[in-house]
Amino acid sequence: MRAGGAYRLWQGFLAEESGAAMVEFAIVSAVFFLAWFQLLGFGLFASDNLMAEKATQLAARLAVARPAACTGVPDRILTSGISPAPRFGTNCRAAANTCTAVATVTCAGATTNATANEIWTRIDPMLPSNVVISDLQFTYVFDAKLGYLGGPYTPMVTVDLTMPSIDNTDSPALFSLFRVISALAQNAGGGAGFNPPQYRVISISLPAEDLNSGTGG
Repeated sequence: MRAGGAYRLWQGFLAEESGAAMVEFAIVSAVFFLAWFQLLGFGLFASDNLMAEKATQLAARLAVARPAACTGVPDRILTSGISPAPRFGTNCRAAANTCTAVATVTCAGATTNATANEIWTRIDPMLPSNVVISDLQFTYVFDAKLGYLGGPYTPMVTVDLTMPSIDNTDSPALFSLFRVISALAQNAGGGAGFNPPQYRVISISLPAEDLNSGTGG
C-alpha cells in the first residue's frame, strides 16, 4: 500500500499543471522582451541617424551659399601668373593653371563664426542633445572645373557630422536601453550579449555657389 500510494502521489505530481503557465511565461518572457526592446532601441537609433543625415544635408546647402565657415578661404579666384595672362572671366577649366590653386581648408564648427553659428542654430533642434557644434567639420577644396578667373571662389564644400558614440557618457539613456537588450539576450541564450551600434560619420559635398551673403557676388 505504501508503494502504491507513493506511486499515485508521484503520478499526480507529474500530471499537475496548475503552475505550468507561470513556468512557460518565465521561459518565453525573456525572448519577448528582447524582441520588444530591440525594436525600440534600433528604432530610436535609426531615427537619430535619419535626422542627422537630413541636418547635414541642410548644413551643406547653407554652407555653399554663405561666407566660409573657416578662416583662410579666399573671396576671389586669382590668376596663376602664366604668360600671357588670360583675361578675367576665363573659365578655370579653359587651360591648365588658368587659375591659382588654393590649398584645402578644413575647420571644426564654432559659434564665433557667423556662418557656422547660423547653420548650427538651424540644425541643432534636429540632433540629439549630446551633439555639439564642434562635431561639424567644414572642408573647402579647390576644383579647377568650378569658377572663372576674377570671379568668386567656388570650391567643393564638404560638411561632415560626427555623432558621439553610444556609451554611458555621451548617450546614457540609449546606452542603458541597449544594456537591457544585452542582458535579455544573455538570458535568452545569446552568449555574451552584444554591444550597442555606433553612428557613422555623415558627409555631404556640394559645389559652392558664391560663398557670399547674396549681395556682393
